[in-house]
Amino acid sequence: MKTIGLIGGMSWESTAEYYRLLNRLTRERLGGLHSARLVLYSVDFAQIERLQAAGRREEAGEVLADAARALEAAGAELLLICTNTMHKVADQVAAAVSVPLLHLADTTATAVRAAGLRRVGLLGTAFTMEQDFYRGRLASGGLDVLVPRADSRALVHRVIYEELCIGLVREESRARYRQVIRELVAAGAEGIVLGCTEIELLVRPEDSPAPVFPTTRLHAEAAIDAALAED
Repeated sequence: MKTIGLIGGMSWESTAEYYRLLNRLTRERLGGLHSARLVLYSVDFAQIERLQAAGRREEAGEVLADAARALEAAGAELLLICTNTMHKVADQVAAAVSVPLLHLADTTATAVRAAGLRRVGLLGTAFTMEQDFYRGRLASGGLDVLVPRADSRALVHRVIYEELCIGLVREESRARYRQVIRELVAAGAEGIVLGCTEIELLVRPEDSPAPVFPTTRLHAEAAIDAALAED
Protein backbone atom coordinates (compact mmCIF):
# COMPACT_ATOMS: atom_id res chain seq x y z
CA MET A 1 0.00 0.00 0.00
CA LYS A 2 1.29 3.44 -0.91
CA THR A 3 1.63 5.99 1.87
CA ILE A 4 -1.06 8.70 1.77
CA GLY A 5 -0.12 12.20 2.91
CA LEU A 6 -2.90 14.27 4.49
CA ILE A 7 -2.85 18.07 4.61
CA GLY A 8 -5.36 18.50 7.41
CA GLY A 9 -6.52 20.64 10.28
CA MET A 10 -9.03 22.67 8.22
CA SER A 11 -10.86 21.87 10.43
CA TRP A 12 -9.51 19.04 12.55
CA GLU A 13 -13.11 17.85 13.00
CA SER A 14 -13.26 16.78 9.36
CA THR A 15 -9.63 15.64 9.30
CA ALA A 16 -10.50 13.17 12.07
CA GLU A 17 -13.25 11.86 9.76
CA TYR A 18 -10.69 11.42 6.96
CA TYR A 19 -8.49 9.41 9.33
CA ARG A 20 -11.39 7.21 10.40
CA LEU A 21 -12.63 6.61 6.86
CA LEU A 22 -9.21 5.84 5.38
CA ASN A 23 -8.47 3.28 8.06
CA ARG A 24 -11.91 1.69 7.93
CA LEU A 25 -11.81 1.43 4.14
CA THR A 26 -8.36 -0.17 4.31
CA ARG A 27 -9.61 -2.77 6.78
CA GLU A 28 -12.63 -3.47 4.55
CA ARG A 29 -10.40 -3.96 1.51
CA LEU A 30 -7.54 -5.91 3.13
CA GLY A 31 -9.21 -7.48 6.16
CA GLY A 32 -7.76 -8.50 9.49
CA LEU A 33 -5.78 -5.89 11.39
CA HIS A 34 -4.79 -3.88 8.33
CA SER A 35 -4.83 -0.09 8.62
CA ALA A 36 -3.88 2.72 6.26
CA ARG A 37 -0.32 3.94 5.72
CA LEU A 38 -0.77 7.64 6.51
CA VAL A 39 1.29 10.75 7.22
CA LEU A 40 -0.62 13.75 8.58
CA TYR A 41 0.41 17.41 8.58
CA SER A 42 -2.19 19.36 10.55
CA VAL A 43 -2.07 23.13 10.06
CA ASP A 44 -3.45 25.81 12.38
CA PHE A 45 -6.88 26.56 10.93
CA ALA A 46 -7.05 29.98 12.63
CA GLN A 47 -4.11 31.10 10.49
CA ILE A 48 -5.66 29.71 7.32
CA GLU A 49 -9.06 31.27 8.06
CA ARG A 50 -7.47 34.71 8.54
CA LEU A 51 -5.72 34.41 5.19
CA GLN A 52 -8.97 33.23 3.54
CA ALA A 53 -10.92 36.18 4.92
CA ALA A 54 -8.22 38.65 3.83
CA GLY A 55 -8.03 37.21 0.32
CA ARG A 56 -4.34 36.37 0.79
CA ARG A 57 -4.50 33.32 -1.43
CA GLU A 58 -0.79 33.06 -2.28
CA GLU A 59 0.21 33.11 1.38
CA ALA A 60 -2.35 30.46 2.28
CA GLY A 61 -1.14 28.39 -0.65
CA GLU A 62 2.44 28.59 0.56
CA VAL A 63 1.43 27.30 4.01
CA LEU A 64 -0.15 24.27 2.37
CA ALA A 65 2.72 23.89 -0.08
CA ASP A 66 5.15 23.76 2.87
CA ALA A 67 2.97 21.05 4.40
CA ALA A 68 3.02 19.12 1.13
CA ARG A 69 6.82 19.29 0.95
CA ALA A 70 7.07 18.02 4.51
CA LEU A 71 4.73 15.14 3.74
CA GLU A 72 6.70 14.15 0.66
CA ALA A 73 9.91 14.25 2.69
CA ALA A 74 8.23 12.01 5.28
CA GLY A 75 7.49 9.39 2.63
CA ALA A 76 4.04 10.29 1.28
CA GLU A 77 3.48 8.85 -2.20
CA LEU A 78 0.20 10.67 -2.91
CA LEU A 79 -1.42 13.68 -1.28
CA LEU A 80 -4.86 14.79 -0.17
CA ILE A 81 -5.91 18.30 0.80
CA CYS A 82 -8.51 17.48 3.47
CA THR A 83 -10.81 20.41 2.74
CA ASN A 84 -12.86 21.52 -0.25
CA THR A 85 -12.31 25.25 0.18
CA MET A 86 -8.52 25.15 0.14
CA HIS A 87 -8.54 23.37 -3.20
CA LYS A 88 -8.46 26.96 -4.46
CA VAL A 89 -4.66 26.60 -4.01
CA ALA A 90 -4.49 23.01 -5.28
CA ASP A 91 -2.36 23.94 -8.30
CA GLN A 92 0.12 25.78 -6.08
CA VAL A 93 0.37 22.78 -3.75
CA ALA A 94 0.71 20.28 -6.59
CA ALA A 95 3.53 22.33 -8.14
CA ALA A 96 5.50 22.16 -4.87
CA VAL A 97 5.92 18.37 -4.91
CA SER A 98 6.72 15.52 -7.26
CA VAL A 99 4.08 13.11 -5.94
CA PRO A 100 0.48 13.24 -7.24
CA LEU A 101 -2.24 15.32 -5.59
CA LEU A 102 -5.67 13.70 -5.73
CA HIS A 103 -8.11 16.54 -6.42
CA LEU A 104 -11.33 16.36 -4.41
CA ALA A 105 -13.54 17.97 -7.07
CA ASP A 106 -12.37 15.48 -9.69
CA THR A 107 -13.26 12.49 -7.51
CA THR A 108 -16.66 14.06 -6.85
CA ALA A 109 -17.41 14.72 -10.51
CA THR A 110 -16.46 11.13 -11.34
CA ALA A 111 -18.88 9.81 -8.71
CA VAL A 112 -21.74 12.02 -9.93
CA ARG A 113 -21.25 10.93 -13.53
CA ALA A 114 -21.06 7.28 -12.46
CA ALA A 115 -24.49 7.72 -10.85
CA GLY A 116 -25.84 8.88 -14.21
CA LEU A 117 -26.45 12.46 -13.06
CA ARG A 118 -25.33 15.76 -14.52
CA ARG A 119 -27.08 18.62 -12.68
CA VAL A 120 -26.16 19.01 -9.02
CA GLY A 121 -26.71 21.44 -6.19
CA LEU A 122 -23.56 22.50 -4.37
CA LEU A 123 -23.32 23.22 -0.63
CA GLY A 124 -20.10 24.52 0.89
CA THR A 125 -18.40 27.59 2.23
CA ALA A 126 -19.13 30.89 0.50
CA PHE A 127 -15.73 30.58 -1.20
CA THR A 128 -16.62 27.17 -2.62
CA MET A 129 -20.15 28.10 -3.68
CA GLU A 130 -19.35 31.51 -5.16
CA GLN A 131 -15.84 31.26 -6.65
CA ASP A 132 -14.90 29.40 -9.81
CA PHE A 133 -12.02 27.26 -8.52
CA TYR A 134 -14.43 24.51 -7.42
CA ARG A 135 -17.58 25.10 -9.47
CA GLY A 136 -15.44 25.45 -12.58
CA ARG A 137 -13.63 22.21 -11.85
CA LEU A 138 -16.95 20.39 -11.47
CA ALA A 139 -18.16 21.98 -14.72
CA SER A 140 -14.97 20.82 -16.44
CA GLY A 141 -15.90 17.35 -15.20
CA GLY A 142 -19.15 17.52 -17.14
CA LEU A 143 -21.53 18.79 -14.46
CA ASP A 144 -24.08 21.59 -14.39
CA VAL A 145 -23.77 23.20 -10.96
CA LEU A 146 -26.50 25.06 -9.05
CA VAL A 147 -25.89 27.01 -5.83
CA PRO A 148 -28.38 28.31 -3.25
CA ARG A 149 -29.66 31.86 -3.34
CA ALA A 150 -27.64 34.52 -1.47
CA ASP A 151 -29.36 34.31 1.93
CA SER A 152 -29.17 30.52 1.91
CA ARG A 153 -25.49 30.64 0.98
CA ALA A 154 -24.88 32.91 3.96
CA LEU A 155 -26.68 30.46 6.24
CA VAL A 156 -24.74 27.45 4.96
CA HIS A 157 -21.43 29.30 5.36
CA ARG A 158 -22.22 30.53 8.87
CA VAL A 159 -23.16 27.08 10.13
CA ILE A 160 -19.91 25.65 8.80
CA TYR A 161 -17.61 28.16 10.48
CA GLU A 162 -19.56 28.93 13.66
CA GLU A 163 -20.83 25.42 14.41
CA LEU A 164 -19.46 22.45 12.48
CA CYS A 165 -15.81 23.53 12.53
CA ILE A 166 -15.93 23.59 16.33
CA GLY A 167 -17.84 20.32 16.64
CA LEU A 168 -21.38 21.67 17.15
CA VAL A 169 -24.10 19.67 15.37
CA ARG A 170 -27.50 21.26 15.89
CA GLU A 171 -30.88 19.92 14.86
CA GLU A 172 -32.04 23.46 14.07
CA SER A 173 -29.22 23.82 11.55
CA ARG A 174 -29.96 20.40 10.07
CA ALA A 175 -33.55 21.52 9.50
CA ARG A 176 -32.37 24.70 7.78
CA TYR A 177 -30.00 22.75 5.56
CA ARG A 178 -32.86 20.44 4.62
CA GLN A 179 -34.82 23.46 3.43
CA VAL A 180 -31.89 24.71 1.35
CA ILE A 181 -31.55 21.26 -0.19
CA ARG A 182 -35.26 21.15 -1.03
CA GLU A 183 -34.93 24.53 -2.75
CA LEU A 184 -32.03 23.25 -4.87
CA VAL A 185 -33.96 20.13 -5.85
CA ALA A 186 -36.99 22.27 -6.75
CA ALA A 187 -34.67 24.32 -8.99
CA GLY A 188 -33.66 21.18 -10.88
CA ALA A 189 -30.78 19.62 -8.96
CA GLU A 190 -30.66 15.84 -9.49
CA GLY A 191 -28.19 15.36 -6.66
CA ILE A 192 -26.56 17.35 -3.85
CA VAL A 193 -22.80 17.73 -3.50
CA LEU A 194 -21.77 18.15 0.14
CA GLY A 195 -18.90 20.38 -0.92
CA CYS A 196 -17.48 21.02 2.53
CA THR A 197 -15.90 18.23 4.54
CA GLU A 198 -17.70 19.31 7.74
CA ILE A 199 -21.18 19.17 6.19
CA GLU A 200 -21.09 15.38 6.37
CA LEU A 201 -21.18 15.77 10.16
CA LEU A 202 -24.62 17.36 9.77
CA VAL A 203 -26.37 16.19 6.59
CA ARG A 204 -27.34 12.54 6.17
CA PRO A 205 -28.69 10.80 3.05
CA GLU A 206 -32.19 10.84 4.54
CA ASP A 207 -32.04 14.63 4.85
CA SER A 208 -32.25 15.03 1.07
CA PRO A 209 -34.95 14.06 -1.44
CA ALA A 210 -32.16 13.64 -4.02
CA PRO A 211 -28.96 11.56 -3.80
CA VAL A 212 -26.18 13.19 -1.78
CA PHE A 213 -22.51 13.04 -2.70
CA PRO A 214 -20.37 13.15 0.46
CA THR A 215 -17.06 14.53 -0.77
CA THR A 216 -15.00 13.40 2.22
CA ARG A 217 -16.04 9.79 1.78
CA LEU A 218 -15.61 9.95 -2.01
CA HIS A 219 -12.13 11.47 -1.61
CA ALA A 220 -11.17 8.78 0.91
CA GLU A 221 -12.45 5.99 -1.34
CA ALA A 222 -10.50 7.33 -4.32
CA ALA A 223 -7.37 7.65 -2.18
CA ILE A 224 -7.57 4.02 -1.09
CA ASP A 225 -8.14 2.95 -4.71
CA ALA A 226 -5.00 4.86 -5.71
CA ALA A 227 -2.94 3.62 -2.75
CA LEU A 228 -3.77 -0.02 -3.47
CA ALA A 229 -3.48 0.19 -7.26
CA GLU A 230 -0.73 -1.72 -9.00
CA ASP A 231 1.88 0.53 -10.60
